[in-house]
Amino acid sequence: MTELGRDVQLLEAPPASDGELALAHSPAHVHDVTQGLLSTKALRDIGLPWSPALIERARRSVGATICAARAALHDGVAVQLAGGTHHAHADRGAGFCVFNDIAVAARLMQAEVHRAKRSLLRVLVIDLDVHQGDGTAAIFADDSTVFTLSIHGQHNFPVRKARSDLDVELPDGCDDGAYLLALDEALRTVWTHLGSALPGLAFYLAGADPHEGDRLGRLKLSQDGLAERDRRVFDALRERGIPVAVTMAGGYGVDIDTTVAVHLRTVAEALRSATLWASPPAHACESPIDSMKQSTA
Repeated sequence: MTELGRDVQLLEAPPASDGELALAHSPAHVHDVTQGLLSTKALRDIGLPWSPALIERARRSVGATICAARAALHDGVAVQLAGGTHHAHADRGAGFCVFNDIAVAARLMQAEVHRAKRSLLRVLVIDLDVHQGDGTAAIFADDSTVFTLSIHGQHNFPVRKARSDLDVELPDGCDDGAYLLALDEALRTVWTHLGSALPGLAFYLAGADPHEGDRLGRLKLSQDGLAERDRRVFDALRERGIPVAVTMAGGYGVDIDTTVAVHLRTVAEALRSATLWASPPAHACESPIDSMKQSTA
């Protein structure tokens, strides 16, 4: 990817297993999804027709976020080029989301870090997709080890919103200036709330759908405004030593090239931040347990 000024390694993600999916989803949901037994209503809620290809993609999207989380714990910053399926609940899919990649990856990283280091991994979810991350909020509603922040359009999907640890609802037509002020205030609130108990890993859903050219977004952010949004998130996390795994989340531009350009600038900002983390190259998709085994061999 020469546009980014240096080589970027692109890797094919492995599919998530049933056991990994069950960390955040009910066994019945995993079974019905993978076996093609979803009801007509369940498929209508997801908004996509069932097919083996859909399930393969859903598994690999979760697998990619798992890989990104492992790489972030090693390198400081990692990106997966899909993911952010934040409308999937523990027992159902919704809004083009079959499985919740953030929830599965967060719980798997907590389990792996506990096994490797016998320590608690606190997680922060920064969801800046224009739609509220209702599935993620619901899954972690009673989990004090995961803090969920969602900044989203007040009048956008879903109609019935869940309760995140911090929800910031924005009016239609919100522009760069108002958005960035809301973001700064939200981050200050997060840091004040967390105090000294900072998370050991963050997931950043960098949706392109707040862009002014998005068909579903209803906000009015420019490409420069979204890039500044990304920069502020990456800087805030890096300054506190919090590794971050990035997912692209939503983007429904009238012009697909515009949506791609917004996502590409997110990757560029992630790369800029990554260069400021001093660490050797990671073995992508390698778990902390495997790393520990190699270091003691």
